[in-house]
Amino acid sequence: MNTANIGSTPTAPIDTVELARARSQRMTEIASWALPFLVLLLALGYWQWAVVHYEIKPYLLPSPLRIVQTLGADWQLLLPSLVNTLEITFGALALAVIGGGGLAILFAQSRWIEMALVPFAITLQVTPIIAVAPLIIVYLKDVTLDLGFVTLSDVTLQLLTCAWIVAFFPVLSNTTIGLNSADHNLRNLFELYGASRWQTLRLLRLPAALPYFLAGLKIASGLALIGAVVAEFVVGAQGAGSGLASRIQESAFRLNIPRMYAAVVLISLTGIAIYLVTSWASHLLLRRWHESAIRREN
Repeated sequence: MNTANIGSTPTAPIDTVELARARSQRMTEIASWALPFLVLLLALGYWQWAVVHYEIKPYLLPSPLRIVQTLGADWQLLLPSLVNTLEITFGALALAVIGGGGLAILFAQSRWIEMALVPFAITLQVTPIIAVAPLIIVYLKDVTLDLGFVTLSDVTLQLLTCAWIVAFFPVLSNTTIGLNSADHNLRNLFELYGASRWQTLRLLRLPAALPYFLAGLKIASGLALIGAVVAEFVVGAQGAGSGLASRIQESAFRLNIPRMYAAVVLISLTGIAIYLVTSWASHLLLRRWHESAIRREN
């Protein structure tokens, strides 16, 4: 009897299984971006064919090629509007992160403060911004804010306030949940060893809240853009807006439908870019320790 191979494990089947698993994972990763891109190309191709085949006029439905041409032709007009919308979006997002994150930390430190202020935060969230915007315009009319390095006009303050209201609650809500989700056994251990509130917050509760905060940030970034556009529509109706929403209104009044579509495309591409950047930042911060990011890499 040959005992040389007793207890040995054949490696070829295991290597084959691992190779097949790696190949399947690679195909899944390729399909995750290739399939949406293919569907998009098919939809755009059918759109272009339908416009040409049925001879649809540009003022009814411009073709994708006409929209791209309009983007190039009107770029000098659309670029300043895009920059203005981005300034409002990122300014509102920064205020939402500072305000929502700071208030969530206060809630984590004091249950009484949370019980006192949460109803007002919920009320602010559930009230439609389109109903609040006219009040904000009235109250902030002719109000300017000098920050030293920049002076914010009344129109900018109105836009920032409207966009901030929309983006504020996801950051507050998710961060609060994250701060309260720290393992109670670890919290008891910190208390047993005499850790202060600040030490418990810094070493335990803030790291536990990071995934929740980043999830709220991804939601708030998109909502900040939506809030900026909605605010521009309202303020633009007063003749003071200069963002992409105002370009859409102006194009609609002049029946320049290709330019209107071009502005909508810019808004959509901006939203996609913001989402991809926040998702990438979240992955970088969580990939080495949080289960959700580790699971994607395995």
